[in-house]
Amino acid sequence: MSTKADFKSIGREELGQRLRDLDEPAYRADQILQWVYDKQAESFAGMSNLSAPLRKKLADSFTLDAVHALKTRNATDTTEKFLFQLRDHSLIETVLIPATPGLTSSSDRRTVCVSTQVGCAYGCKFCASGLDGIKRNLTAAEIVDQVLQVQKLSGEKVNNIVVMGMGEPLANYENLMRALRIINAPWGLGIGARKITVSTVGLVPQIKQLADEPMQIRLAVSLHGATDEVREKIMPVNKKYPLKELLDACDYYVNTKKRMMTFEYILIEGVNDSLEQAHKLGAAARRLRAKVNLIPCNPVEGLLLKRPDRDRCKMFQHTLQTHGITSTLRLEKGTDINAACGQLRLQHETGAKAAPKDEHHG
Repeated sequence: MSTKADFKSIGREELGQRLRDLDEPAYRADQILQWVYDKQAESFAGMSNLSAPLRKKLADSFTLDAVHALKTRNATDTTEKFLFQLRDHSLIETVLIPATPGLTSSSDRRTVCVSTQVGCAYGCKFCASGLDGIKRNLTAAEIVDQVLQVQKLSGEKVNNIVVMGMGEPLANYENLMRALRIINAPWGLGIGARKITVSTVGLVPQIKQLADEPMQIRLAVSLHGATDEVREKIMPVNKKYPLKELLDACDYYVNTKKRMMTFEYILIEGVNDSLEQAHKLGAAARRLRAKVNLIPCNPVEGLLLKRPDRDRCKMFQHTLQTHGITSTLRLEKGTDINAACGQLRLQHETGAKAAPKDEHHG
């Protein structure tokens, strides 16, 4: 097993100390960081303004390749989905999303949706990520490298991050925050904290912990049910952290950060799409001054859930508007490439072929 450190897991100060340990001047750190994050160097050998002995020391001490692209799938709406293999042969997914109603009002924003775990332990009934349970947390380097590899493969600069891919981000808190500090840092990827959104199924202690972080990261809570009875049917986490506790934690976040938060709400036919749920969701969002992203359920092989028809979705949104809530009815992207979390990974692992869909929602 390699004893080399993952370069993309360490910060600028730590790199300076490691260089001193190698009897090299700490100021070299900025040169090396520029090669990795700005010039996207694939190896230390090509870092031409460093001495050959230093390049050898770096190659002997660090590894740069945390993720390796196995497969890319392009949707007709320009969404791109990447299947990455990790060094232990585990598979994760990352999605590059063009400007998206509900996530942005900017037409030039390019968003990367990153994963934080191999699989997921939380077993939400509408999500493919947890169908095989959880294997492990991702390292900070594996989170950071997803963004770098997407930039390299797409040829486009990423300027927005949503941590909404495979896994529960706040269950991998320390590695997540280390990665986000690197993504945010001027010497790293330089993406502003307000352009970073972390999504959670509702881990109450970690929401409060995130509120106390100095970084002005945005919070999105996957609510998907406006009463305990409905939410528990599709989100087992609600038994541990029921709605009252969750909304109290959201209160703490909003009051501490002085920032608006978002509720994500997947509309599932006959489960959570009643007008009663809409009214209760509207009341909760008004209390927190939150906006709501409504997402018609994405079809997932192996999950027997259906999306409501468009009129039902529109009626649900209209009910929220009567409460004065800002909401978006998301036009899903990537449906024709199975862009919902975990689908491409499951298909690859089972050897299944993705059946082409003739529907395209928009």
